[in-house]
Amino acid sequence: MPMLLIKGSFHLSGRTRPDGDTVAFIPDYVGEWKLVRGCHKPEPAKDGHVDVRLEGIDALETHYKGNYGTEERQPRKFADAATDTLLTWLGFTDIRRTVDPENGHENISATPDRVPGFVLTRGSDTFGRCVALVGRGVPPGASGYEIDVKTRLLKQTANHHLLTEGLAYPTFYSGFPADLRRELAAATQQAQAGPGKGVWNTTSGSLGDVTLTGAKITGMSSITDDAVILPKLFRRLKEYLSLGNTSLTCLPAYLGGAADRFRILSADPPRFLTGLHNIVEITNSETVKMTHPSEDLLFDEK
Repeated sequence: MPMLLIKGSFHLSGRTRPDGDTVAFIPDYVGEWKLVRGCHKPEPAKDGHVDVRLEGIDALETHYKGNYGTEERQPRKFADAATDTLLTWLGFTDIRRTVDPENGHENISATPDRVPGFVLTRGSDTFGRCVALVGRGVPPGASGYEIDVKTRLLKQTANHHLLTEGLAYPTFYSGFPADLRRELAAATQQAQAGPGKGVWNTTSGSLGDVTLTGAKITGMSSITDDAVILPKLFRRLKEYLSLGNTSLTCLPAYLGGAADRFRILSADPPRFLTGLHNIVEITNSETVKMTHPSEDLLFDEK
């Protein structure tokens, strides 16, 4: 699939808040942000950076606020590991976390404060972030031009690497090519093999993914400390609990109202559904699980 290539550098400073699937990027020529497609064009900061959201993956949340309540995060073990793995893969070293005394936010700095690399993008999202495959080293083409992206190139990206390490979930949106989806799903299956890597390691005593087996929800700490689940489900549960709900009775209605639109790829024929309540089950009044893995879902990006 043709994607726009932009050459530049990934950026960190003491006031930057990257996570396992988002990092700041500054093109060598800032004007190339104008070439990115989307209804919400990226608007660079004064230094030229725009947040890049890694396409096809979703890492555990490190600072999610949403529309309600306070900022929350998923279990630190894997959320921080995803962030550190992304930054290390890009070429950063000596990663440091400090708390901003003005707002209490945890910021990340590293050595050096920027490293060269490139992005391959189909466009921007509704938040104005550039959604892209992230690469390091010498770009595979000229900056400012579209190149055809196949699985061989995909395997050389941070997106693919995070899945092979079991530190992100495959999360697909319409428009992302089927061959690239299949490769990212295969990378996930590789990480799940044997005892499993990252979130997929569910050996005795390990804190691993329970998206399909069920998370017991008794309060906010259930999803911030006790259970590792798909980040999209975490975000919906976090907002539901932030509204003051103390039981899961109204969760199906809330999920329906959130109106996530998606297809189940294994369905025959696949059709669009609206609301995660279609694939979320509640058992014993307090256990939540999804009935399909994330790689079997294709979300509508419109």
